[in-house]
Amino acid sequence: MSMGTESKTKINRLIDQWTIGAASATSYLTASGFSRDLLVKYKNSGWLESFGRGAYIRSGDKVGWVGALYTLQTQLGLFVHAGGKTALELRGYAHYLPAKLNKVFLYGQRGLILPAWFKEDRFDVKFVVTRTNLFPTNSREGFTDFKERDFSVRIAAPERAAMEMLHLVPKVVGFDEAQLIMENLVTLRPDVVQVLLTACRSVKVKRLFLYMADRQEHTWLSKLDLSKIDLGKGKRMIVPNGRFNAKYQITVPIDREGIPA
Repeated sequence: MSMGTESKTKINRLIDQWTIGAASATSYLTASGFSRDLLVKYKNSGWLESFGRGAYIRSGDKVGWVGALYTLQTQLGLFVHAGGKTALELRGYAHYLPAKLNKVFLYGQRGLILPAWFKEDRFDVKFVVTRTNLFPTNSREGFTDFKERDFSVRIAAPERAAMEMLHLVPKVVGFDEAQLIMENLVTLRPDVVQVLLTACRSVKVKRLFLYMADRQEHTWLSKLDLSKIDLGKGKRMIVPNGRFNAKYQITVPIDREGIPA
């Protein structure tokens, strides 16, 4: 086989295995047998385009944040996922919000470092990245797949996403907005909620989650065994100058409808 034919076969192999709509990390491509020099050659020949420093896309392809997240998860093996409000929006639980997601909530472990090419101005969204140990590092509970085009990314299932959202109340996500979204969560799975509340490390999140579920009178709440969930000791102030809810020992906003809670 001549060199020309061999390099042609190689570019065909690269193009065949490429996921349309997703980026490819240079480190992943070099580990797959495509040298940096070869990638530059493919770029100069019009097969590939640079996608910032450290990634390529197929020429003419459009890559959104979901396609970039796919690369982080599958090629770079990073434990980062779309969660909180974004995961709930993708599942249609926040239907009163604008159809276009302009803020994307990503969650990862403390110490997560994202590559230089993963920049929000490339995707026309604002990333809110939360590095947190809200759940233990090895926790694999409460995830689901979100399919876009020919690939899927890992996102938080609604049960986990609700707790991730409440983690950011009230500084990043408004209390009222979170409560409106919680209203829609009628079909949460009690077994998954139980596991996540037991594993969750934030007393504030656990109390707020139960308070809001109680307020909405969600039927799945009665199926939980609260004796297995550590709700900590003492009072927690969610918002200043609010009213004190004795059952969950938290200070919440004063209800504008004047309904006692």
